[in-house]
Amino acid sequence: MIYGERIRLRGVEREDLPKFVEWLNDPEIIENLVMVLPMSTAEEDRWFEKLADRPPEERPLVIEMKTEQGWRMIGNSDFHNIEWKNRSAEVGIVIGDKSVWNQGYGTEAMRLLVRHGFGTLNLNRIYLRVYEPNKRAIHAYEKAGFVLEGSLRQARYKNGLYQDEFIMSVLRSEWDARREME
Repeated sequence: MIYGERIRLRGVEREDLPKFVEWLNDPEIIENLVMVLPMSTAEEDRWFEKLADRPPEERPLVIEMKTEQGWRMIGNSDFHNIEWKNRSAEVGIVIGDKSVWNQGYGTEAMRLLVRHGFGTLNLNRIYLRVYEPNKRAIHAYEKAGFVLEGSLRQARYKNGLYQDEFIMSVLRSEWDARREME
């Protein structure tokens, strides 16, 4: 487990899959994801079966928040496209529980992932992709230390519109400097 102040990150279990399928079939949740088609339980089962074949550093992590009743799953995240020679990786996150949107859980999860990426995985650069209309996520990423590197103009087509895709990143030196100031 990787613990933060209000959340923790843990490995994915088979029992998590129904909630993932629910989230990935909610148009409001997938609006800012790469996905465009509905997700079946069978597809999610096949995805889960292949997780053990992935490197441990690239296996997804469930985001859980602490409640009075215990831990409640609110999202998931992962590192992917890890380039060990360059010490670089892409990070992804989704807060699927809409009841906790706009409460800082995405920012806290991203900070926890960045801390894990630099402190445990010894990365030097962590980057992500975000679509221009997703202002809430962009704000959370900036609060977590990410800066805009550039944009891929009209790189995404969704709902009849072309949208820009932004690349944001944080470097280990920037992360270390921020921690020293806190």
